[in-house]
Amino acid sequence: MFFLDRRCGVLLSIPSLNGKGGIGDLGPCAHRFADFLAEAGQCIWQVLPLTETDSALGNSPYSSPSAFAGNPLYISLEDLVVRGLLDESEISSGSGFPEDSVDYGAAREFRFPLLRKAFSRFTPGEDYFAFLHRQSFWLSDYALFAALKTKLGGTSWHCWPEPLRRMESRAMQEVSGELGNEIDFTCFLQYIFFTQAAALKKKCTSLGIELIGDIPIYVNYDSADVWAHREYFCLGEDLLPTEAAGVPPDYFSKTGQLWGNPLYNWDNHKKDGFSWWVRRLEHSLNMFHSVRIDHFRGLLAYWAVPFGEKTAEKGTWKNVPSSEFFDCLSLKFPSAPFLAENLGVITDDVTETMDRMGFPGMAVLLFAFSGDMRENPHIPHNYVHGLTAYTGTHDNNTVRGWFLGDSTAGERRTLEGYCGRVITAENAPDVLIRMVLASVAERAVIPLQDYLGLGSEARMNTPSIPSGNWRWKVRESQLTKNLSSRMKILAELYGRNRVGASKKA
Repeated sequence: MFFLDRRCGVLLSIPSLNGKGGIGDLGPCAHRFADFLAEAGQCIWQVLPLTETDSALGNSPYSSPSAFAGNPLYISLEDLVVRGLLDESEISSGSGFPEDSVDYGAAREFRFPLLRKAFSRFTPGEDYFAFLHRQSFWLSDYALFAALKTKLGGTSWHCWPEPLRRMESRAMQEVSGELGNEIDFTCFLQYIFFTQAAALKKKCTSLGIELIGDIPIYVNYDSADVWAHREYFCLGEDLLPTEAAGVPPDYFSKTGQLWGNPLYNWDNHKKDGFSWWVRRLEHSLNMFHSVRIDHFRGLLAYWAVPFGEKTAEKGTWKNVPSSEFFDCLSLKFPSAPFLAENLGVITDDVTETMDRMGFPGMAVLLFAFSGDMRENPHIPHNYVHGLTAYTGTHDNNTVRGWFLGDSTAGERRTLEGYCGRVITAENAPDVLIRMVLASVAERAVIPLQDYLGLGSEARMNTPSIPSGNWRWKVRESQLTKNLSSRMKILAELYGRNRVGASKKA
């Protein structure tokens, strides 16, 4: 754990690095970036979820076929060369990919044949079998689920033959034998992924860098989790969801947001001591020093929309057995290594729970320049010490992009009045970075795009657009000595540098 009073760092997803084969990975490119952060005086590296993504869902890291499985696209091919499972010549053809964007289809097409080749050369050892034993609570179900998805052409599990859909024991035994090689391949991928993830965490620990992960609150319906543990979700006799997740209508959307994820059967979670949630959080903390929980409010109350509705308008609020749930977390995780995403309309019970659990909340500076300055929680004069403050998040435009395209004339006037100077597209990123770093917030996290002064072309995600997101990559040539020096100077100036950082491995 880390015990800094003030710290700062960067928000950058793993695929946004320039790895071998068209996408960032957990190998040398990630280790080099950790070194870059250390040289730049940074104490934090926050990443987006590392779970597997689905091209049909726009490769969003928040939509995965498993709450536990790592994304094989993030496996380092260079590490497989070091292990003797690939030759340098076999991965050297992985060039010609775009330097500033991820082509997920091309990356899969290049990487997976090499991953299968590495698997064919792999000899399991004691460490591998120990991994299978440690991860058995999720891996065996997921490996069979992934093999069946491949066999059945990627169709949703709800459309599978009835014996497979309902996981009848005889059918499970038959397909497990038939698909043994494919199941073993999936287990191999997960073993390599988590071995590399552990090495990256160890690297960050040695540098005094807090590695912050991110978990979505909900899981996909078409996932191994729902298929194998339907008792934990609100499903009907036909195994379809009875209700779906979302948020109610508000100022930003007259019909609300219908996410469509199945909702948790909290009564069943409570009956077995919330074991699925505890294992999920423990699993994440094996990869990260701390974890951000997306849509934290949903762990106290959730908006339930009847399944089949086209909008979120007809939902109702339902309560979670939150007192028992958080009592359980207090016992299992006494150091409280979690951050709460508390953006949007937040009720008193959410704030009270965060205070009781010691979970820091978030503030996003791009939201600070409208509304009543006495009450706006995103304006720096309203920050509290335990906060994690950002210029923007993965769902926002970059500062430059916001200034040029998203901000209103009123917001720009408020920003200039607040700073007492003329703000332009060129100086806006630096001004907002300094505002976050100068604040009393304990953690100050800046998207790398803002340090680089990039515009809308570097935006990670536009929530209302289902495709074309999650693609931006940083060029190696952009991680310069000048950038590192500037970041270090700012960290020192605002008392957030790594000097004096105390940590426990």
